[in-house]
Amino acid sequence: MTKWRPNPEVLTRPAYRSLVQAIETAIQNGVLKPGEQLPTQRQMAFDLSLSVQTVSRAYDKLIEAGRIVGEVGRGTFVRASSDEISMPFVSRKAAGRLLDMSILKPVIDHAHEEAMQKTLRALARSLPASVMDSFRDIGTAGGSSATRRWLALCGLDLNGMAVIPTNGSTSAMTVALMTAAQPGDLIVSEDIGHHTLRPLARFLGLRLQGVPVDTGGICPDALEQVCRKEPVRAIYLIPNGANPLAFTMTENRRAAVIEVARRHDVLIIENQSWGPLQDAPPPPLAMLAPERVLYFTSLTKCLLPGLRVGYLAVPDHLSASAANRHMVTSWMATQLMAQIADRWIEEGTAEMLLNRQQLALRDRADFAANVFRGRDMRTSPNGLHIWLPCHDTQEEIAQAQAIRQAGVAVAKGESFAIGPPDRYPGLRIALGGQSFPEFARGIRMVHAALCNKHRQN
Repeated sequence: MTKWRPNPEVLTRPAYRSLVQAIETAIQNGVLKPGEQLPTQRQMAFDLSLSVQTVSRAYDKLIEAGRIVGEVGRGTFVRASSDEISMPFVSRKAAGRLLDMSILKPVIDHAHEEAMQKTLRALARSLPASVMDSFRDIGTAGGSSATRRWLALCGLDLNGMAVIPTNGSTSAMTVALMTAAQPGDLIVSEDIGHHTLRPLARFLGLRLQGVPVDTGGICPDALEQVCRKEPVRAIYLIPNGANPLAFTMTENRRAAVIEVARRHDVLIIENQSWGPLQDAPPPPLAMLAPERVLYFTSLTKCLLPGLRVGYLAVPDHLSASAANRHMVTSWMATQLMAQIADRWIEEGTAEMLLNRQQLALRDRADFAANVFRGRDMRTSPNGLHIWLPCHDTQEEIAQAQAIRQAGVAVAKGESFAIGPPDRYPGLRIALGGQSFPEFARGIRMVHAALCNKHRQN
C-alpha cells in the first residue's frame, strides 16, 4: 500500500473534489503508479481529518473516470495505463489481410493527386519564407483570409472569436480540452462518441461522463440532471453526422443544450471534424453561443487524409489560454501543410475537391442503402459512414466476427461508448478509403455475411 498522502493544507472546499484533483495530479506525475494500492477510505479519512463519506465520494468519482479500480476483498488500486478501450480500426498488419472498412477516410481519386502535385510544384518555384523559418506563427486573432473563408463554408463567422491553426482535429481537440478543463474536472459528452475521447480525458486527468442521446442529439433533460448534481466544466459534442449513430443535432436541440450550458455556466466543445461535408446543416453551436463554445474542424476528413490542417476557434477571453496550450503541445501548425491548405482554399481547389467528395459519398450511401434494403441503416447527408444497429452486444460481437471471417473489417459500437457499452450496440462501416469497386465488393461481403449469420441462427 502506498505511503503517499495529499497535503491536508492544500485541500479546499468542496473537499471531495479537491481530493480527486490531488490524486489525479499524483497519478499524472507518476507519484502514484499503476497497480499501486490506495489507502482504505477509512484510513484516508483519518489521515486527512475528513469524513469517510467525503473520501468515498472522491474514490467513486475516480472510479467513474477510470483512474482507479476497486476490487472486492482486496482494496482500491491505481488503474493500469494499458487498460484502454479497444480502437475501432484494425492494425496495419491486419488491414493487409482484410478489406478495411473500419476507419473513416475520404474518397480519393486522381484529382487529389493532380492537385497536390500542382501545388507542390508551385511552392517549389516560390517557396514562402514561413515554410523554412517560421517559429512563432501560432495563429492570429481573426485568422487568415483563407481560414475565414473555409470556416464560413462550415457556417461559422469568427466575430468575437479567435482562431488557431492546428495539425488536424486531434491537435485541436487536445488543446480545446486542456483550455476548457483542469485535472479532476468533470466533462460530459454524448454517451456514444469519439473513440479517442475516453483515453484522452484519462491522460489529461479529466473525469468523463456520458449522457443519453436520441435521434436529435444529446438529451437536454438528462444533461440538466448531471449539471444539477455536481459542477460540470465542459460539454463535448459531435453534432453534425460524424458521431457513430450518424444523427444531426436539430436546431431546437442545440438551443436547448445552450440554455442548459448558460444556466450552469458550462463551456461547450464542438467537434465538426468533417468540415462542410453536410449540405445546409443547422448553424454551429459556436454561432449560437460564441461566448462559451470552443469549435474545431479540419480538412483531413473531407478533403485528404495527409492534409493534416485544422482550425480551433475559441471565445476571445480564452484565446491566450488556448494559444499557450497549443504552444506546449504542438508549438504551431506545420507551415508547409498550412500553406497548401491556404492555396487550395484561395484558388478554389478545396471547394472543387469538397464537391467531388460530397457526390462520391452520396453515391456510396445510396449503393449501401440498396444492398441493405429492409434492414435498419442510418447515415447522415454526405457522411463518411453508415451505422447498422444491433439488438444487443452479443449480436454486435457475433456479426463483427462473421464479417471479419468473410474478409472485411468493420468497427464495433463498443469502441465508441462513453457510457454503458451495451446502450447502443451496432456496427460502423466506412464508406471511403477504397476505390468504388472495392467498396461495392466490401458492402456485398458484409451483407452476405450478415445473411449467413441470420440463417445460422
